[in-house]
Amino acid sequence: MRNILVTGGAGFIGSNFVRYMLEKHPDYRVVVYDKLTYAGNLDNLRDVEDDPRYAFVHGDICDAEAVERTVREHKIDAIVNFAALTHVDRSIMEPGSFILTDVYGTYVLLEAARKHDIERCVMVSTDEVYGSIERGSFSEADALDPSSPYSASKAGGDLIARAYYKTFGVPAIITRGSNTFGPFQYPEKVIPLFITNAIDDLPLPLYGDGLNVRDWIYVLDHCEAIDVVLHRGTPGEIYNIGAGNELPNIELTKLILKLLGKSESLIQYVKDRPGHDRRYSLDCSKIKALGWRCRYNFEEALERTVKWYVENEWWWRKIKSGEYWEYYRRQYEGLTRIDE
Repeated sequence: MRNILVTGGAGFIGSNFVRYMLEKHPDYRVVVYDKLTYAGNLDNLRDVEDDPRYAFVHGDICDAEAVERTVREHKIDAIVNFAALTHVDRSIMEPGSFILTDVYGTYVLLEAARKHDIERCVMVSTDEVYGSIERGSFSEADALDPSSPYSASKAGGDLIARAYYKTFGVPAIITRGSNTFGPFQYPEKVIPLFITNAIDDLPLPLYGDGLNVRDWIYVLDHCEAIDVVLHRGTPGEIYNIGAGNELPNIELTKLILKLLGKSESLIQYVKDRPGHDRRYSLDCSKIKALGWRCRYNFEEALERTVKWYVENEWWWRKIKSGEYWEYYRRQYEGLTRIDE
């Protein structure tokens, strides 16, 4: 493999993955294919745009002709698919767009992989497809039980990928990652939302009782895991990717406030969202058997992330305007104070 197509490469995990791959594999070419929806941002790739091993194609994964043209013209050997609508709250407002991108778009990529004999096709999915688990951890063999339109759309994409492997021999591999955080994450997700709100002394909207538990993984650990799967994973298999940093949302919120030296009075409980999973937890023994381990300590990675948002207001302040605040007002209508 020498020519890697990274769909959704201008998004959060995708852009970090592009940077990681260019640093780790100096003989690879990376082609980013991205629709540049609200969460896709070429600022995320500003530091690699002059690298001769990097190319950008503006396109939609639902556009079969454009996808196939890109695969053909750039002589693509492998596809890593990050292209997806990913925010649960938005999927509750607008489920149709999630189904189109995450299900039909996955089909289009798999068809291109089938027609052009792609060597590897890694479909980046989520732990949310399993639903909630009260005790223990999900393994890759567990049944899918999605709770939101987002997780259902990702589960649909996973099943199509499995079917294309079994029916057509497309070398599809699925990764299911836990909640990821780090630089360049669009500030609708909880960690960058809470960091940037706290910087401006705005309320931090915490769902329900704040006791929902998530497993947090630093983005560079997640990128390395995907790289390991790309090179060492077995086609047709699924690999969970988690760090074992399980934390109730209220504890995460307090950690962020402490790192910023802000008062816990900024915490404002809001009505819980529909179908809110109580706890996620992954058994990651399968990917660890490939030799992967987390490199980043959670507390240090969170501190590093907070520092990045503090030092890079140029990146997020222009995002938190216009359409962003329209969405925010609809989503958090009950907040006592919402400022621009």
